[in-house]
Amino acid sequence: MPRTMSQALQKNLLGNSPDWYKLTIIGFLVLNPILLAVAGPFITGWILIAEFIFTLAMALKCYPLPAGGLLAVEAVALGMTSAETVYNEAHHNFPVILLLMFMVAGIYFMKDMLQYAFTKILTRIKSKVTISLLFCFAGAFLSAFLDALTVTAVIIAVAYGFYGIYHRFASTGKCSLTDDSLLRGECVDHLSEFRGFLRNLLMHGAVGTALGGVCTLVGEPQNLLIGHVMNWHFPEFFVKVAPVSIPVLVVGLLTCALLEITGIFGYGFQLPQNVREILEAEDRKNDSEMSLKKKAALFIQACAAVFLIIALALHLAEVGLIGLTIIVVLTALNGITEEHRIGHAFEEALPFTALLVVFFAVVAVIHDQHLFTPIIQYVLALEGKTQMAAYYLANGVLSMISDNVFVATVYITETLKAFESGTIGREQFDMLAVAINTGTNIPSVATPNGQAAFLFLLTSAIAPLIRLSYGEMVKLAFPYTVTMSLTGLAAVWWIL
Repeated sequence: MPRTMSQALQKNLLGNSPDWYKLTIIGFLVLNPILLAVAGPFITGWILIAEFIFTLAMALKCYPLPAGGLLAVEAVALGMTSAETVYNEAHHNFPVILLLMFMVAGIYFMKDMLQYAFTKILTRIKSKVTISLLFCFAGAFLSAFLDALTVTAVIIAVAYGFYGIYHRFASTGKCSLTDDSLLRGECVDHLSEFRGFLRNLLMHGAVGTALGGVCTLVGEPQNLLIGHVMNWHFPEFFVKVAPVSIPVLVVGLLTCALLEITGIFGYGFQLPQNVREILEAEDRKNDSEMSLKKKAALFIQACAAVFLIIALALHLAEVGLIGLTIIVVLTALNGITEEHRIGHAFEEALPFTALLVVFFAVVAVIHDQHLFTPIIQYVLALEGKTQMAAYYLANGVLSMISDNVFVATVYITETLKAFESGTIGREQFDMLAVAINTGTNIPSVATPNGQAAFLFLLTSAIAPLIRLSYGEMVKLAFPYTVTMSLTGLAAVWWIL
């Protein structure tokens, strides 16, 4: 027990995080003002980015919001950005915030139907390669028409349901999902293998969202921005980007299969036979106990899923408003009227929503201190194919550490100015726009902060349960990053 107020404050600081982590964050907070005075805001800004990425990398030790938030608050206090700029960044990304608030909660109310459907799939398909390709292709296909965060929320809900079924069995129902202390000895190895199996499927699905998201106008937020500037409608956008996106999609699916066949880079985990038997037994039990009320609820959820796909594909409203509609319909028609039951649906997404706004504060520092300006000016000075390749690589590298929409906005705006001034022609303008789109979407799978869907997965409730850390995600994404990025670069150079 702490005996003094200082000891109590030290104990409270970042809670149960390791002492070395607490000291590191304190060191960052002390170092930044000194760096700002000695080295200036430009260097301090890049150091701040590295510090924030560190808090993401340590997500399993401490959720990034408290530590990352302290860094962001300090940046505003030191004048590296302003509260107004942070607000403007958040306002600019309000559709994404609205999506996280309501769409992820909407998926929560569909989890019974999703678990029912995917349990049938998982217990009937024996091949891990086939299941992996199914998750990757489903992620790609759905993300071409829906939002990647929505698709990621679906696969997280499915994986969480599977994990819960087995862990409850293995722990004889006496401990929580996060506590392995009561696991029976023979179950420990099986649970470790099952965690690896789920990590593999989640990463295949998450990479799939990037593979499909690059292809269409509605696949990612930056795609809409680029399409608006270029005046490309849905079919034209798909055709313009296809010389790069289709080869990358094919190579991505081949990479998925090869990773599972070879078992390298942390892939190749199989579904243990006893876990399969448990899932099959749970499936049979659910079928035998299926009441008319439960069937009606599943039917309503299935109808809501169909409506969701149609509404998102046709963009009937902002994604977040469609999610709110799903919440209203499913709670009303399935009799969920207690406030505490509805409140549980928002627990998963709101911490990440707050973290995303903190991330926008870091983006605001990048904007106000012009941290990307030297790279942008260098790339704009190039010409021909070299410029296209440099656009692709620069957008990829910057998107690994910053917001994809922010990077795409900067580049498409500067490129539009070059086109309007007559520096580049229309054909080169079109190709550079494709390079911006593919660059922000493809190489950015290298890091969790490069894709919003990856960051959402890293900070989700399922990540600590299956031991999916920042470093583990980087390792699992590495082979995809190499094969997809090189394919995209080759396509930009030789096909585009």
